[in-house]
Amino acid sequence: MKKENTKNDKITVSIRSRKEQLFSGEASSVTSKNDSGIFDILPFHVNFITLIYDFIIIDRSLDTEKTFDIENGILCVLGNKIDIHIGL
Repeated sequence: MKKENTKNDKITVSIRSRKEQLFSGEASSVTSKNDSGIFDILPFHVNFITLIYDFIIIDRSLDTEKTFDIENGILCVLGNKIDIHIGL
């Protein structure tokens, strides 16, 4: 069962392909996969950059959950913002 999102802390997320903006907004969490395995990014995460593949999940297990199936991409966390570029 999905939980209702009651937490006020959010992180700004942007997901872009070469052709279009797929997502732009705030999220409680972002989940993806890199060579080390599946990982989560929460608000106020340490600065971080990684190559990702397979999927991106915004707000996993919440009513606002969105899933993007991807082949590959690069994810960069800087400050309280996540920029993801897919299809590299």
